[in-house]
Parts: sequence; structure tokens; C-alpha cells
Amino acid sequence: QVQLVESGGGLVQAGGSLRLSCAASGRAFSDYAMGWFRQAPGKEREFVAAISWSAFSTNYADSVKGRFTISRDKAKNTLYLRMNSLKPEDTAVYYCAASTTTVWGMAIATAYNYWGQGTQVTVSS
Repeated sequence: QVQLVESGGGLVQAGGSLRLSCAASGRAFSDYAMGWFRQAPGKEREFVAAISWSAFSTNYADSVKGRFTISRDKAKNTLYLRMNSLKPEDTAVYYCAASTTTVWGMAIATAYNYWGQGTQVTVSS
């Protein structure tokens, strides 16, 4: 079992930055890959970024590449998403996810079997 709790969301102006955190507990942190997904009102949940169990490999959606950075801190059992140059279209509920079935960061939601409750990010124009 893995429990995930996100934090760090909020309201920010376009061009600003936020850092999301996802605190993990339960199973050993290095046993699983992790990812960030987001869902805007009226839209499907979409992939944002993923990271392998070792943090050696990362994967980003084209829409956030060069602006967002995913990282994980084994000592703190925490996943991060640093978001720079935010745009109004980044507005969404952001979810962290863990996959105990793969060690590689996957871009599809069905690869993940544990999810956090989500944190709202709103970017004003």
C-alpha cells in the first residue's frame, strides 16, 4: 500500500512559479515509479511528468517540457514538481501517482495504481 498526499497548489499569475509536493508513505519509496497528472474542468486527465524509481529517468508531456521539472527526494519520501513560466492553460487539479508494477516513469494513467487526492493550481492571465 502507498499513501500519497499532495500540497503546494494555489493561485499564481501567468509567468509565475509554484512547487508541488507529494508526500508518500507505506511501501518503500524507492520501490516504485511516480508521476504527475492533471485534470482541467471538462477535460480528460492528462499526463504531465514521470520519474523512475531511481530518479535516473524522467519523462515530460510536450506541453510542459522546458518549464516543469519533476524530482524525488528519497530521504524525505517526497515527489516534487517545479513549475515555472506558468500559463493559464496550466490551470487544473494536479494529482501525484505511484506505480508499484513498474520502476519506469510511464506516461499513461493506467500504469499507476495509487493516487493522491489532488491539489488545485490556478493561473490567472
